[in-house]
Amino acid sequence: MLTIGPPSAGPISGTTERTITVSNGQGQKVELKYLTSGNEVAKGIITREFIAFDEADPWLRADVSKLHLADHATIGPDNAPVTIVEFADFECPYCARAYNEIETLVNTTYKDKVRLIWKNFPLPAHTWAMQAAIAAECARQQNPAALFDFARGFYRDQSDITPQNLREHIDQYGAASKLDMKALNACLLSDDTEKKIAIDKADGDLIHVQSTPTFLVNGVMVVGLPTSNVFDFVITSQLKEKTASK
Repeated sequence: MLTIGPPSAGPISGTTERTITVSNGQGQKVELKYLTSGNEVAKGIITREFIAFDEADPWLRADVSKLHLADHATIGPDNAPVTIVEFADFECPYCARAYNEIETLVNTTYKDKVRLIWKNFPLPAHTWAMQAAIAAECARQQNPAALFDFARGFYRDQSDITPQNLREHIDQYGAASKLDMKALNACLLSDDTEKKIAIDKADGDLIHVQSTPTFLVNGVMVVGLPTSNVFDFVITSQLKEKTASK
């Protein structure tokens, strides 16, 4: 879907600025600003992209120091040389496909060299993603590993889950993880849990996350459903940097 935003005065005298949004109906989107010159009939067009070139860091990393990363579900050792922060949505089909890939990277391919930190980023277009994120966070509060049990369940059953039967799936995953169901239910009704998800979303907005999944590999942003070759390249490069800096 292509959406063209309303015109506004551009930063250059005599120009008009618009935003083009390209989306796929699954919450994935890319935005591009452009400028036109002239009044009634556009006499020219200039795409407006801001690219910062930093010779000291050609990766253009996101500043992860501004993110709230403590008290989150993780896989891998705390002292791993590479940290991957994942912003994910349980209703996102691309997240479901990427999940097995990222688990294999952390648990097998780069075992003990990579740490994964999970951040919830439910997209507003998804009808049950927010409630699923709340449920997974409630599970994490009882047992950090249970968040990943819930993630596997949501992704496995994604095509069958609806807003109407979501609670049945939550109860099923909670029982399988041997959680205290009374405590889980109380957590689901707590405003504090929703605030926790809101912090994750605010962190994503801060570094301009626009779609899921989005990964930060030592701050290097990898968006969408990358192949294993892409992850291998970025992770290997980061490991070499860490070795060279010692």
